[in-house]
Amino acid sequence: MADSAFFCTLTHEGVLAVRGTDAAKFLQGQLTCNLNYLSDTQAGLGARCTQKGRMQSSFRILLESDGVLLAMATELLEPQLADLKKYAVFSKSKLTDESAGWVRFGLGDADDTLRGLGLELPTQTDAMVRADGLIAVRVSPGRSEIWAPADQAGRVREQLAGRLREADLNTWLLGQVRAGIGQVMPQTRELFIPQMLNLQAVGGVSFKKGCYTGQEIVARMQYLGKLKRRLYRLALGAEQLPAPGSELFAPSHGSAIGEVVISARAENGIELLAVLQAEAAEEGDLHLGDLQGPSLTLLDLPYQLDRDSEIQR
Repeated sequence: MADSAFFCTLTHEGVLAVRGTDAAKFLQGQLTCNLNYLSDTQAGLGARCTQKGRMQSSFRILLESDGVLLAMATELLEPQLADLKKYAVFSKSKLTDESAGWVRFGLGDADDTLRGLGLELPTQTDAMVRADGLIAVRVSPGRSEIWAPADQAGRVREQLAGRLREADLNTWLLGQVRAGIGQVMPQTRELFIPQMLNLQAVGGVSFKKGCYTGQEIVARMQYLGKLKRRLYRLALGAEQLPAPGSELFAPSHGSAIGEVVISARAENGIELLAVLQAEAAEEGDLHLGDLQGPSLTLLDLPYQLDRDSEIQR
């Protein structure tokens, strides 16, 4: 067993289900992602926006049985359900909170363990495989999720614990930070448009699918606008984890130049994702909380922004 291999329970997220004959058709007009790209072997990322293009939630999305499942921050489930239900009145689909029906595990460097569970998961990101009622999804290189029905969760956990060390949620979130996958949290709900989280760079926005709520704003930003705020990865010289929405500052600007998205403890301090004004980020003198606050250092992301390839989705 590799020292880096681990598993943890993803207790910070819940599952929103949309089931029924119109489930995918209904969501196609509501979400940034193209549901036609989903299949029994392909999951994805996406977001739900307001009419003004501001994200109410972001999520991992996959097809399941007679519907669609979306995993998002637990605190966002209730408000997201309430909003979507207003638009589902004339749709043959049922929207529910299915969090109690699923237990999700995050795995790092654990492909051998997946195979031991009968889950031969391909290496490409967003690949998905099923076996014996379980679902496995590749979320980034070396990282995967297992979705287990609640009545199988105890068995699966025992099998994982027999093969892997159990880590805390921070270990999983650090991998998410390093993968450059931003996420809407309760503190940042309706604060960002998708491109501010680089969602279009990780397959969470389709520019060919047609209309959806907020599509006009999102498309205009991609085709006509210059993105002045986007997601960056940074190292923070501090002891306390900053909460999502915490403001960042730079001496060249009189007000906040960005907000923390997610953060996690690393081997030597803290790493985080934050939405920053590009101009301030390039200057490099960044601080948390105020101009006298702890300093931040820019780190690399594992992908590049490329408008031409992004609009091909």
